[in-house]
Amino acid sequence: METWKRALIAGSTGLSVACFLKRRRAGGWLFGGVALAALASEYPEKFGEIRARAPEYMERATTVLNIASKIGERLAELAERKNSAWDGEELPYV
Repeated sequence: METWKRALIAGSTGLSVACFLKRRRAGGWLFGGVALAALASEYPEKFGEIRARAPEYMERATTVLNIASKIGERLAELAERKNSAWDGEELPYV
């Protein structure tokens, strides 16, 4: 990879992170897109492979999010039960 392309990728990635940290989403997406476009031009076969496997990745991500959602629901139920056990009683001082 040429030096200018490395500098472009590093610079646009850094600017993207800085924009997201400053809550400038449009700039973050723009510079992130530039970094990805530069990477895709250097490694087109890898990006083609990733694009072909995108549905599989999305299915896995959906499964992980569903599991996290169920865990959150269970924790909310446990917290609700714990709070209802304290009803009518005074809380001990810590």
